[in-house]
Amino acid sequence: MTTHDITNRNAPSDRAQSGAAMTGAFIRRLDLTTFRNYAALRLDVDRTPVLLAGANGSGKTNLLEAVSFFAPGRGLRRASLPDVARLSDGVSAPGWAVAVQVDGSHGPVALGTGLEARPGGAAARRAVRIDGEPARGQAAFAEHMSIVWLTPDMDRLFMEGGTARRQFVDRMVYGFDAEHARRLSSYEQAMRGRQRLLRDGVGDTAWLAAEEESMAAAGVAIAAARREVVARLDAAIAAEDSVREEPFPRAGLVFEGEVETWLDVEPALAVEDRLRELLARNRSRDAEAGRALHGAHRSDLAVRHRTKDMPAALCSTGEQKALLIAIVLAHARLLGLARGAAPVILLDEVAAHLDEGRRGALAERILALGAQAWLSGTDAGLFEAFGNNAQLLDVSSGRVSAC
Repeated sequence: MTTHDITNRNAPSDRAQSGAAMTGAFIRRLDLTTFRNYAALRLDVDRTPVLLAGANGSGKTNLLEAVSFFAPGRGLRRASLPDVARLSDGVSAPGWAVAVQVDGSHGPVALGTGLEARPGGAAARRAVRIDGEPARGQAAFAEHMSIVWLTPDMDRLFMEGGTARRQFVDRMVYGFDAEHARRLSSYEQAMRGRQRLLRDGVGDTAWLAAEEESMAAAGVAIAAARREVVARLDAAIAAEDSVREEPFPRAGLVFEGEVETWLDVEPALAVEDRLRELLARNRSRDAEAGRALHGAHRSDLAVRHRTKDMPAALCSTGEQKALLIAIVLAHARLLGLARGAAPVILLDEVAAHLDEGRRGALAERILALGAQAWLSGTDAGLFEAFGNNAQLLDVSSGRVSAC
């Protein structure tokens, strides 16, 4: 197994390193068909931030979710694909579709995805298309644009279990290496297969060894990618001008775990061998526990408030929110420098939880990134800091119009 070298493959250009203003991939048009509360929608926008104002339940988050399906995974809600289809009189549509016209990293392109109904009662399947032609998977979208997001569900990121933090880091890694999603899928499939064999008492050691080999190979690659991206982000945040720290405090980040500790002192192949041997030795313990007690799924993200030298979990609710925003914006900037184009940023109901000063700082930083950001909020007044530098849209019962 060869560990992916994200740093070298995505090294910033001299122009990016010099601090010159970036431009980003942006969506020109969004089309929805039987998606959530939208029977059909065509929305034309420009490269400036897209501000979505409307009452709760009007469909603002649904628009952000639609865009998020062009990143690896199941979108910002992590919904099952059939659940996204529009309900009418209690009956779900047989499928749904989202399409975007993008000015991307390689020029204009049409991207499409959705759940396609199939004839003869066959199970519906996910479609992925680029310029109308089928693509192998969502990783292909990453060649044209990257997407980052922040949602209200992430507000308790520092207080909850490690699963949410691992998923948060994995989304950051996707922007640098879309194949990370495939490795995660391989790892989880192997881990489930191994646990099923242990649960059923299958004595075929060769079969168990094959699953452990897959877990070790994918798990070390996953750990190495997470560790590298978090380290790069931590260094980028540390290098920021301390004068700009307020009102968004600088975070200190480290991705911690058994495998990551081994990678600090051993090459990846040696760590693979070590993890594979550990899994083999602990089969009886894992069978009794009902889960694997070692591996990449046990690692976690540790975050500290740099100035206070305090764990994020012990900070106030407001400080935690500000730290989270700061991390997402720093990631967007780092991703933009690495790719030469800022990502699309999705911020769901973020401004509502910020005071006027932080709303102004948020607008300033988004505009400085040169990114097309999509923000939702119940009150258009939350977006005053953008002035004339954004497009304000009213969302009402599945309809979208200019304010």
